[in-house]
Amino acid sequence: MDESPELRLLFHRLNNQLGIILAHAELLESKVADAPSRARASQVVASALEAMGTIKDLRLHLLPPSSDAQ
Repeated sequence: MDESPELRLLFHRLNNQLGIILAHAELLESKVADAPSRARASQVVASALEAMGTIKDLRLHLLPPSSDAQ
């Protein structure tokens, strides 16, 4: 597949958005006092990390390596 700057930008934007979700979920996880809320925040953290891994896998399969790797 040819290099696609638009696709790279979309992956980058999605990864940034997931990073924000991850940061807020980690903050919530550390601040909440009750176990059920902490468990829900932990699920969001795990899901965000899994989604970020999926983005990485997609990029590896769909885009050639870039000389300006992030």
